[in-house]
Amino acid sequence: MGRKVTVATCSLNQWALDFDGNVLRILKSIEIAKASGAKYRLGPELEICGYGCADHFYESDTLLHCFQVLKQLLESPVTQDIICDVGMPVMHHNVRYNCRVLFLNKKILLIRPKMLLANHGNNREFRWFSAWSQPRHIEEYFLPRMIQDVTGQVTVPFGDAVLSTKDTCIGSEICAELWNARSPHVDMGLDGVEIFTNSSASYHELRKADQRVNLVKSATTKSGGIYLFANQKGCDGDRLYYDGCSMIAINGDIVAQGKQFSLDDVEVITATLDLEDVRSYRGERCHPHMEYEHKPYQRIKVDFSLSDCKDIFLPTHQLVEWVFHSPEEEISLGPACWLWDYLRRSGQAGFLLPLSGGVDSSSSACIVYSMCVQVCQAVRDGNAQVLEDVQRLVCDASYRPEEPREMCGRLFTTCYMASENSSEDTRNRAKELAAQIGSNHLNINIDMAVKGMLGIFSMVMGKWPKFRVNGGSSRENLALQNVQARVRMILAYLFAQLCLWAQGKPGGLLVLGSANVDESLTGYFTKYDCSSADINPIGGVSKMDLKRFLQYCAEHFRLTALKSVLAAPPTAELEPLTEGQVSQTDEADMGMTYSELSVIGRLRKISKCGAYSMFCKLIHSWRETCSPSQVAAKVKHFFKMYSVNRHKMTTVTPSYHAESYGPDDNRFDLRPFLYNTRWSWQFRCIDHEV
Repeated sequence: MGRKVTVATCSLNQWALDFDGNVLRILKSIEIAKASGAKYRLGPELEICGYGCADHFYESDTLLHCFQVLKQLLESPVTQDIICDVGMPVMHHNVRYNCRVLFLNKKILLIRPKMLLANHGNNREFRWFSAWSQPRHIEEYFLPRMIQDVTGQVTVPFGDAVLSTKDTCIGSEICAELWNARSPHVDMGLDGVEIFTNSSASYHELRKADQRVNLVKSATTKSGGIYLFANQKGCDGDRLYYDGCSMIAINGDIVAQGKQFSLDDVEVITATLDLEDVRSYRGERCHPHMEYEHKPYQRIKVDFSLSDCKDIFLPTHQLVEWVFHSPEEEISLGPACWLWDYLRRSGQAGFLLPLSGGVDSSSSACIVYSMCVQVCQAVRDGNAQVLEDVQRLVCDASYRPEEPREMCGRLFTTCYMASENSSEDTRNRAKELAAQIGSNHLNINIDMAVKGMLGIFSMVMGKWPKFRVNGGSSRENLALQNVQARVRMILAYLFAQLCLWAQGKPGGLLVLGSANVDESLTGYFTKYDCSSADINPIGGVSKMDLKRFLQYCAEHFRLTALKSVLAAPPTAELEPLTEGQVSQTDEADMGMTYSELSVIGRLRKISKCGAYSMFCKLIHSWRETCSPSQVAAKVKHFFKMYSVNRHKMTTVTPSYHAESYGPDDNRFDLRPFLYNTRWSWQFRCIDHEV
């Protein structure tokens, strides 16, 4: 009958500028799609070079190497008899565009540039690309000679057009165009396009997955149609983790779903769908020419069918119910996958973590353990790439990880760095957790190094600083805390570089940090202390979420040591103990609770509140617990702390991006780092309202 089509979309773990690896993953996805009977294969955004090339997009080499890869794809027998839709940057009339290149049997059908660029959050596409500003308009694009030699074409269509095959019509969207208020799929649907495709590079944030699913369902609920969504996955070289979730929908229903988190470099999902279902749906609901006048899309005619005339016995895919991960599961899975990609691609041999026995460092440790759980499961599932990577990391071609604790012992070193201000409670908590996850655990005493540093200062300046409890000033008190914290950072890097050398093993270790997003927001950490590391898996996660995550780990991984970690008050343990017990707590030092910080952080970043607007909102939401003058005091205290310490964000460790109110100075939260910390005008406005 020729009405059922089999289409494929995919999630690929591409790596910026890894052209050799990227092309192999693209070819593998096409091979899997063809083996499943698909006649159309969609890939992620900018998959040839990787989405995260950043300022490398300015380089002509990046464009050149993309066309070299495209040439290899065109020539490959794998790409024959299937419409391939790949992403790469293309320069047209000396303007750089983010494009889809659609080709079939060594012929380029269309180059479709992105029309609505992503320029919010971590996205900076306007820095590197221009938007195609001519809807439903195409021009001639002159192909490079290397491509002409393969295709026999001198020019190809470039612009906003759709493909018209013998049996259906296909239109493209690119990533942010789905999120936009004027998404192209609306006009395409009204013009008779039956299959919409979206190639995306959408990164993970906690509690975000349902947004994508709802947008895809909504796109085809309104006017019917088939929607293919492809996404990148993995760490492609920076703070972001792209979390897959490729999917296929028809008429508002999801019929095929990819994983959100996995260690598979290539994941292809396919679906067989009946075009008559789209036509019947539209026949009842949509009457475009009665409701809407618009300029029709130019159709690129393609002598090819996605369907087969003998398809009556071909079953179609049925509705699937999407099951979303809880935030605790997302923290367990996303940062763990990100760590795995970073480790195997960095060439290092494992991780080292200063483990204090508190919530933050315990969270980082649990994420490494979760990584080992996922690696062992992937090996059991037959993932040859993961097994090859593990064997390379441990320098043992016969090694096969079976049990997460055993693998943790090979890849993960933890160290408790005690000082005279450390308690037995934190030492025991760290030791017990390390034993349960199987890490190679070290106990180090830093007092000798601290006294050596202070001795140098005393010898030069003739004075020995004292803690506040011993009669010292606040400056002395803070300096004595900072020297302990900074000595720990130096020792962490020393042990990371030489631990394996001392054991007669090759390689070095990546140092993990463990400062959470709320502490970064207020600057409640020492600049160049243990928060300074190679990477930080929890730097984008709030303290409240981390506590819930540890509760999940205690139950899911049966890590009973976490119960005592959760029961203890958060403390830096940098001031002297009182009768052997901790006297310093984080919330007392910060002057507010972690719960309050989460609320303030969201108002500052997500709601775009300055000090005055924040006060105006909080007098209502906190009215049950705080008077207006108390709210004013908390807001002023926060902005004072935030502005005094903002300079620390310029050196903060690269962290997994997980939270929409993160203060990351790299490109997500762009602010000055030298403020007038009095905020005189703003605070007077608050005082007037009080």
